[in-house]
Amino acid sequence: MINRRLTAAEAAARLGVKPATLYAYVSRGLLGRERSSRGSTFDAQEVARLARSARHPGGPGRNRARPPTGLANRRKGRAADAYVDDVEEPVFVTSLSLIDDGRLYYRGRDAVTLSREHSFEEVAAWLLSGEWPRRSERWSPPPATASLVEQALAGVPPAARPIERLTVAVVAASLADDFRHDLSPGGVAVTARRLIAAMCLALPAHPGAARTRSSGTISARVWAGLSPLDLDAGRKAAMEAALVLAADHELAPSTMAARVAASFRADPYAVVLTGLGPASGTWRSGSSGAPTEVEALLHEAAVVGPERAVGERLRRTGELPHGFGMPLYPSGDPRARELLRRVPAVGRPERWAVVGRLVALGVERGFPAPNMDLGLGALSFCAEMPPGSGQAISTLAKTAGWLAHAIEEYTQPTRFRSRADYVGPVPEPTGPDSTGES
Repeated sequence: MINRRLTAAEAAARLGVKPATLYAYVSRGLLGRERSSRGSTFDAQEVARLARSARHPGGPGRNRARPPTGLANRRKGRAADAYVDDVEEPVFVTSLSLIDDGRLYYRGRDAVTLSREHSFEEVAAWLLSGEWPRRSERWSPPPATASLVEQALAGVPPAARPIERLTVAVVAASLADDFRHDLSPGGVAVTARRLIAAMCLALPAHPGAARTRSSGTISARVWAGLSPLDLDAGRKAAMEAALVLAADHELAPSTMAARVAASFRADPYAVVLTGLGPASGTWRSGSSGAPTEVEALLHEAAVVGPERAVGERLRRTGELPHGFGMPLYPSGDPRARELLRRVPAVGRPERWAVVGRLVALGVERGFPAPNMDLGLGALSFCAEMPPGSGQAISTLAKTAGWLAHAIEEYTQPTRFRSRADYVGPVPEPTGPDSTGES
């Protein structure tokens, strides 16, 4: 199911044209096709580029861009937007996730439904291969990898954030893997299972948790590494849901960074390290650091009350606190609704009361609906996890998504060369032209 070619009907639907128009594009050389006994098929990436091109009447003409640099236009005194050049913005074609009509889908399956019916391991396999695992797959690092990860983590300061510990684990695991340059789909899937299991070893385990961080399901290992509370059915279900719902989110900034690395054939560990860059930030959209801001808000709200905590945030920043609003879901983030539905079963009632009051306050004040950051932050807060745990959960889950996107790039890389529009000082003339000689 990786990089499946499109049928004529599918290609026409994506272009929004009739079949006759589709074949007119073929005859004009705008679109290639392959013929088989089942009919004509079309390259999904080529169709996507045409759909976004000015050559396609129904497209938005998004290849109309500034020239490669604004410098020549400034010298000539011409407006940059008066030009149309041949530079096309990159189109990352994917069959992994789709956000449509307020819902998130993984390979055509509703993500919320998957979080109710499947484990994280099963959904990760679905993303990585397009197939449900037929047998139990091993999610554990080789002994040499586990040993090197543990040695590397021994030198990490106790105050390090969970995502910093995860970064150390990825580097250490890469050094122990002689097959890290195996870019085949099957090889990357094996790497994904081993790497995610190795990353579980990096979680800042509470006393007594070490024995459960290397066995059991990934959700059980993550819980053991982050929460001092015993794992029961309700807590396991909440953790499974969090991991599944955070595994992929179309072309989020961290995912795009990972795909760019993979398009240049960086190995899977380097792909994950690249994704960790944007994911480690605190910007409210696109990073997995935003749940940490929600955790801090909830802890403050538990002391001074949600009204005072939110009011202080508004005073200090002039913006709504993290955890509210997601433009891709105008009617509310379905991932947040599902996760918040499960959080009451996680911890003490008084902690959930703080979360519930914060959500109710948002409704009273007309805030946008809660987003996934609030769901992850609430899970961390109610489970009494250390700061940064929501970010760690999201990052561990996204590792499966990043490597699934890497498989697509390894199989059919996106070729592009982005250009910068230079707006700095105009350089002084140099060379023969500067002497006045002809």
